[in-house]
Amino acid sequence: MTGAPITRADQAREAAVEAALGKLELDDKARLLAGQDNWSLPALPEIGLASLVMSDGPIGVRGVRWTADDPSVALPSPTALAATWDPELARRAGRLLAQEARRKGVHVLLAPTVNLHRSPLGGRHFEAYSEDPYLTGEIGTGYVLGVQDGGVGTTVKHFVANDAETDRFTVDNIVAPRSLRELYLAPFEAIVKNAHPWGIMAAYNQVNGHSMTEHRYLQNEVLRGEWGFDGYIVSDWLAARSTTGALLGGLDVAMPGPKTVYGQALAAAVRAGDVEESLVDDAVRNVLRLAARVGVLDNAPAVVAEPALPAPVDGDALAREIAHRSFVLVRNEERDGHPTLPLDPARTRTVALSGAAARDARILGGGSATVFPPHVVAPLDGLTAALPEGALSYSVGADPSDQLGIAAKGFELRAVCRAADGRELGTTGIPSGMVQWVGADLPDGVRYDELHTVEFTGTFTPRESGDHTFGTRGIGPLVLTVGGEKVWEGEERLGDSSDPFNAFFGERLERAQVTLVAGESVDVSLRLTVPRLPGAPMDAVAFSLLHLGPRRAPEDLIAEAVEAARAADAAVVVVATTTAVESEGFDRTSLELPGHQNALVAAVAAVNPNTVVVVNTGSPVELPWRGDVAAVLLSWFPGQEGGAALADVLTGAEEPGGRLTTTWPVALTDVPVSDTTPAGGELHYTEGVFIGYRAWERTGTAPAYPFGHGLGYTDWEYETLTATTGNATVRLRNTGTRTGRETVQIYLAPATGAAPGTPERPVRWLAGFASVEAGPGESVEVSVPIRARAYEIWDEQENAWAAVPGTYEIQAGRSLTDPRLTATVERLL
Repeated sequence: MTGAPITRADQAREAAVEAALGKLELDDKARLLAGQDNWSLPALPEIGLASLVMSDGPIGVRGVRWTADDPSVALPSPTALAATWDPELARRAGRLLAQEARRKGVHVLLAPTVNLHRSPLGGRHFEAYSEDPYLTGEIGTGYVLGVQDGGVGTTVKHFVANDAETDRFTVDNIVAPRSLRELYLAPFEAIVKNAHPWGIMAAYNQVNGHSMTEHRYLQNEVLRGEWGFDGYIVSDWLAARSTTGALLGGLDVAMPGPKTVYGQALAAAVRAGDVEESLVDDAVRNVLRLAARVGVLDNAPAVVAEPALPAPVDGDALAREIAHRSFVLVRNEERDGHPTLPLDPARTRTVALSGAAARDARILGGGSATVFPPHVVAPLDGLTAALPEGALSYSVGADPSDQLGIAAKGFELRAVCRAADGRELGTTGIPSGMVQWVGADLPDGVRYDELHTVEFTGTFTPRESGDHTFGTRGIGPLVLTVGGEKVWEGEERLGDSSDPFNAFFGERLERAQVTLVAGESVDVSLRLTVPRLPGAPMDAVAFSLLHLGPRRAPEDLIAEAVEAARAADAAVVVVATTTAVESEGFDRTSLELPGHQNALVAAVAAVNPNTVVVVNTGSPVELPWRGDVAAVLLSWFPGQEGGAALADVLTGAEEPGGRLTTTWPVALTDVPVSDTTPAGGELHYTEGVFIGYRAWERTGTAPAYPFGHGLGYTDWEYETLTATTGNATVRLRNTGTRTGRETVQIYLAPATGAAPGTPERPVRWLAGFASVEAGPGESVEVSVPIRARAYEIWDEQENAWAAVPGTYEIQAGRSLTDPRLTATVERLL
């Protein structure tokens, strides 16, 4: 079973699968391979099969009903989890998510995302782990093991080369075989062989002329044939385009439903002789095996029985731990012989905090990575709790939200569903002015066929006086009321887009300005008459109430922050991206921080030499002031406990444990791979194997911060390195004054004496890593395995892996550009 030892339980599951398959007629088989709604497959009671339920991850479990009445823990973003460089911590995160999934009745998580950071402009950069395939595979392996420890399936995605969002439904990514094998396929291969995932998601895009949902070579020959994958393959939502092509290409399940290329269409194709029923049987067998593994097929023992489930996990505590372990301290200057961080309470009695994200934290990315958490600890909350009373002041300083956003702060709303005769069908709380109910996502007791209107209703209490702008996003007739007065009524129609989700949800549109007084609540409502859209890809209710507060002059906001910083012992500025510039569904066009945040940092730093900047983004941004501030801390999208973790790190209660998993550039113009826009429907990966640090070192351009970089609160001396081709053993000593954690990184430099004609290899590449903890003055030893694959390249002529013999240099150090010890080894054929 995917290379794992076959047990008696495996044999019992396989027997149950075959017995169930033998009882099914063609129509039921075809029906089982198509979603019955947005999130589930149909139950077949006649064979003892319950409905299989899937849900988005990867940092929480959305569940089938995406409402505030059923919140989910929100862990830090995948970029943050990877920045811990700790597969075991990723496994613990996976176990927590399995616990959440079981609580919500979910059997399969649609995660993790193991595409690569080919370019920092990629729109889902925050949802993937790294620019390095080995590190991605290791973190992904830990995550998959953890989720499946809890008896919940994983769906590793997006297979493969789904590394950007522009034209993602139609783009044909042209990728050379060597690049595919050494980079983009490598994390999937590692996870399949080491974690044995129960599912893979086929991506929207094409690769080398073939849609991934129909890619016979990559799905049938490589994934199943070479790697031995025995799980199910599901399409990304709406990615399956044909019936026979998808089945022949190895796709088991077409989602979502009920409108799908499988189901009745698949049964008809078999009867017409277009495909063999045996291929349908293969797909059904994979689905039934999944059902058996998660425990929804009678007479089949689940992989993890209830008594064997891991002990319950405290979600708040783990979210907080992952956050502080992920924070990357990239700069920490000394002032008068003392490092800026952690803040010294004897020298720092007052702190001036600024930045809109300090109060309204951005804790997660957009799109399928979005969940509604039970609570959020913003930086302002965390520091207020951690510092003595009166020590902290706050000013906005700069607000990057210059566009309409989802109504959230100050709004208390419910969504009320009604039939055409006015009967209330159901109601649910919503934490913000948005619903995306697709298929069966509707509140309890509500059926789509009788739903006529959905109305957001509640109150808004503004924080500022002035002109407040209200807007809408959605398809269909809408009525907007503020303070008891109808301020807009109209209808938006289905748009044209290659992305069916964007077409369905519509544009963000400004509707009205209303003058309001701070602290005085007003009633608000937005009512949608639910459209029946023949051209829509699925039954759905998706619309939003939008809001933008009064705009104050940027120079006034900055001036307030500057005066506060001038009077304080230290200044902390939190800068961030917004959903308008960093989210699923589109690629970025710039690495600049939005709004006037760079001006804010420069102005504060000019009056306070102890300025700390916290960068609340999911992916790299330009930091033009980085040399003018005392400290820079990257906090990513830090999850629901991010503010508490930030306070822990700033005050020294915890050490920032993160290391960069992606190179941070000085400017976009320096980025070696910045092209994410197809030409003529194709995007050519002309850079070959040279992405990320491989490309930076090839060009010789110095980044702002290199791969693997990250500072802690203690110092380390690397004492000895002993190496063989399969292992590097490092002895190191904590030379600082407090207990610390170090991530030892092992890099391999290419062979000297390689045969003529050997393809160009990077200057060096990550071959292994491990973390150690030690107290002050303590020495520790760590052994880091080095895989045989680290010495191999993909031979495009032989279509096989080939070892490159010769003398290699093994480098042990703190980052890509900070090797502390070296050794040489001889790799023989």
